Amino acid sequence: MFVDRIIVSFSAGKGGDGCLSFRREKFIPRGGPDGGNGGKGGDIILYSCRKKESLVDLQYHRQIKAENGGHGGSANKTGASGRNTVVHLPAGAVVKTYPEGRLIFDFAEEGLSLLIARGGRGGRGNTAFKTATNRAPRRFEKGQQGESIKVQIELKLIAQAGLVGLPNAGKSTLLGKISNARPKTGPYPFTTLIPHLGVLEHRERRLVIADIPGIIANAHLGEGMGLDFLRHIERTRSLVFLLDGSKEARITPVKALRLLEKELHCHQPALMQKKAMVVINKIDLLGPGERKKTAWLRRDCARRNRPCIEISALTGKNIDTFKETLLAINE
Repeated sequence: MFVDRIIVSFSAGKGGDGCLSFRREKFIPRGGPDGGNGGKGGDIILYSCRKKESLVDLQYHRQIKAENGGHGGSANKTGASGRNTVVHLPAGAVVKTYPEGRLIFDFAEEGLSLLIARGGRGGRGNTAFKTATNRAPRRFEKGQQGESIKVQIELKLIAQAGLVGLPNAGKSTLLGKISNARPKTGPYPFTTLIPHLGVLEHRERRLVIADIPGIIANAHLGEGMGLDFLRHIERTRSLVFLLDGSKEARITPVKALRLLEKELHCHQPALMQKKAMVVINKIDLLGPGERKKTAWLRRDCARRNRPCIEISALTGKNIDTFKETLLAINE
């Protein structure tokens, strides 16, 4: 199961209560106070690591609590501190306030940590209140409550390049051809329901590529699968517009490119400032009529200084050219 957005409540541990106690030992009259302090409540710490790929572990643990601190004891014994709770998140997770959506922390890489909820301080025992004028205090403190916070955690995959295209354009087939990823492929729209990551390795160079579900017209208004998954390409350095050039395509590559650019701009205008290349797929099904339709597209890409190449993800034609071009624009 791939989970990339979740709402979780974190509650740090409560501090232990201080102790009210007096020494009562034989031959020691008026022994005085000996109540110890309570222990500190456990903290909740978020930590990003490579072994996590989604937020599925939090799917069934929406309320996470840390251990309470132990109570103080007689003979000036301090209560045990509550154990900290470490929650592992995938690199790329973003933590926001709920429901406001204000950014708290961005785990842009692995190995980052965040103290999201601090444990309560332990209460003082009556020994702490002993003074020269008050030698037998009967005062002690309750432990403080730990911090509690409700947050929204979103996952943005960390990749250098993002594949963008209409449904059934061949993104998953291409990703499976150039990397070790094995996404599901099928001859019907919306075969890809979740994002996939693949690693392109070519001539001692390495590139991580993200494949997201297909985009349709008015996706920014919630149609189809919407633009919810586009946050997974917000971190990429470049975009690959994959277009279906076959005669079976529902719309021409030119119209498909304009549609994709419009939907990306509606989601986040900054996406259109990224480096990009245009790839016309399924040239094994390309006839003379389709080649004329793509001539204007190639001229437009040349004017905008965008690489434009033709490939067949199914047969592997021009795949090496695609790899070289993609690696070049990500240097």
